[in-house]
Amino acid sequence: MPAHGGYRKLKSFQVAQLIYDVTVRFCDRYIDKRSRTHDQMVQAARSGVQNIAEGSVASGTSKKFELKLTNVARASLEELRLDYEDYLRQRTLEEWPADHPALRRFKARRCATVDDVKAWVNGERTRASGTTNRWTNTDNQGRTRARSTQSVSVRDSRCRSVPSSDQLVANGALSLLNLGCYFLDRQLATLEKSFLAEGGFTERLYRARTQSRRK
Repeated sequence: MPAHGGYRKLKSFQVAQLIYDVTVRFCDRYIDKRSRTHDQMVQAARSGVQNIAEGSVASGTSKKFELKLTNVARASLEELRLDYEDYLRQRTLEEWPADHPALRRFKARRCATVDDVKAWVNGERTRASGTTNRWTNTDNQGRTRARSTQSVSVRDSRCRSVPSSDQLVANGALSLLNLGCYFLDRQLATLEKSFLAEGGFTERLYRARTQSRRK
């Protein structure tokens, strides 16, 4: 029986677990707890985590079952990704491309906990506030005075508005989901290759019994 059950070391599991934690907090804050969407999103996130773990433990005796459960985890994360996309679209909130500056900063943080994600959200809102609140200047005596609307430069007028917390979290979650799905796609390809080369538990058991009889 090969080594199995080391799912906590898998990148796919670590990212899926963070997605689950973020989704629970996101749904509790922004989605009505009595709605079906709330339960579906939380369950989809949980399914991603649990099926990776169960598949890893089951791999000792059934590579086929591991493949099946890992694929279920991948499908669950895809379902959750659609839910986040729907949330943004239905509220006319922009879904950012992967190269959006805020998402580049998010990826650079390598968030490992919900608190890390929260710190990123707060940082982005503070950063955006700093670019949109440049409506004062200083006179010769050092006093601060408000600019008139006529004197606002074109550069100031084009400053983007401060993104809402739910928009930031939803886009951050989508970025994590893209990463989690990428890891699971690679994991599935590796499992498939291993299964084709080595077979499942039954095949390995047959080879072991055959070798034993020959001895």
